[in-house]
Amino acid sequence: MKKAKIMTSEDLDRVYLRFAHQFLEGYDDTSQLAIVGMQTRGVYMGKRILKEIKKSFDAEIDFGVLDVAFYRDDYRSKFKMPEVKVTEIPFDLYDRDIVLVDDVLYTGRTVRSAMEALMSYGRPRSIRFCCMVDRGHRELPVSADYMGQYIPTYENEEVRLKVKELDGEDAVYVVEIEEGNDE
Repeated sequence: MKKAKIMTSEDLDRVYLRFAHQFLEGYDDTSQLAIVGMQTRGVYMGKRILKEIKKSFDAEIDFGVLDVAFYRDDYRSKFKMPEVKVTEIPFDLYDRDIVLVDDVLYTGRTVRSAMEALMSYGRPRSIRFCCMVDRGHRELPVSADYMGQYIPTYENEEVRLKVKELDGEDAVYVVEIEEGNDE
């Protein structure tokens, strides 16, 4: 498996700060704004963005965690049971402006699943989508409202966001997957 580092810790910090600014643009009153991080790395991204919002703007924004395992259109077609993680949305979604945060945008199917999951918890006024990397290869008409970087990839490559809390480092890699390797 070959790797190429495409974003460093410093690059990621700049993007988190930019996201904090972008999320608050257009809101005189942020009381209806909320961030929902998608399991797993989207949760860590969302928490970093919240930290920047608090530090730079002294604003308190509601935060939730979303797992979409059972909302995916392929969970029944895989040979193993999906790994279900915590969903915790401790606020009412009704009439809220939600920013959904995930690490990598690929086919668009996970984002579609996330929107379906959110709608099962309530009816937000709006849903925006934020990702660190858009790698292309869309299968559904989904795009990011906020994006760290667009990195075109080949089908035999993956983009992996690393976060200190889980991986011991903050970085983004493009990884070439070898044939027969089911990582």
